[in-house]
Amino acid sequence: MPLPDPRLALNLSLLFTELPLLERPAAAAAAGFDAVELWWPWPDDPAPPPAELTALRAALTDAGTRLVGLNLYAGRLPGPDRGALSLPGPASDRFRANLPVAADFAASLGCTALNALYGNRLPGLAPGVQDALALENLVLAARAAHRVGARLLVEALNSAESPDYPLVTADAAVALAERVNAVTGLGNTAFLMDLYHLARGGADLDDVIDRHTAATGHVQFADCPGRGAPGTGALDLAALAARLRANGYEGWIALEYRPSGRTADGLTRLIPCREEAR
Repeated sequence: MPLPDPRLALNLSLLFTELPLLERPAAAAAAGFDAVELWWPWPDDPAPPPAELTALRAALTDAGTRLVGLNLYAGRLPGPDRGALSLPGPASDRFRANLPVAADFAASLGCTALNALYGNRLPGLAPGVQDALALENLVLAARAAHRVGARLLVEALNSAESPDYPLVTADAAVALAERVNAVTGLGNTAFLMDLYHLARGGADLDDVIDRHTAATGHVQFADCPGRGAPGTGALDLAALAARLRANGYEGWIALEYRPSGRTADGLTRLIPCREEAR
């Protein structure tokens, strides 16, 4: 059974959650995947004790899994939060405190993609106040990423599930990434193209891919509707991956879906054994 694309990664914050975090890299490897991504694993701590970082690093390296994407501190995920960088006060402080920690952790594993979730609009606060803080924090994040040779990512979510999140179209996310690049002059801020969120928001995915592949630094996929495994909804992962490749995208496509049962069961349709993935 051929893979729909040879460069697929697994999101270990949504997949294999039936296992403790430190056991998930080995489970991904056993399922045939040697590339993974993570949300920031410590939602209450932007700078966890070094021993916890060391343990996670060892779990990834011992399993032979490569970390290809990491969220910067974003609050409680999964949960009510959608990022911290545009939220004044303690949330912004935690985001900034996380920057050197996450950048160094990513660098220690060869990870070159750091995702920065914007955060929800706050009632009673002018959007311009949040937007100014967001730009300031994204500039800091881009510089932190540049220090370790990484790319900063800006993601659009969908308004149906995240009604208070201001970036809900590819155009908005790409425009913000370009603005950060204009301020920093570094050129290392890019679009995270989450195909599920875009589809859930009603976007024409072929059009998004054709117009924005050049600005894209990372891609995520879940089927739509339902945010399930590939093949459970209406999206054709193989066709979308082929269109991305035809438009010049050479990076990873991370499977960031909600499994309906044991994670391994949902992966069997994609990859029967590790050898066929190589």
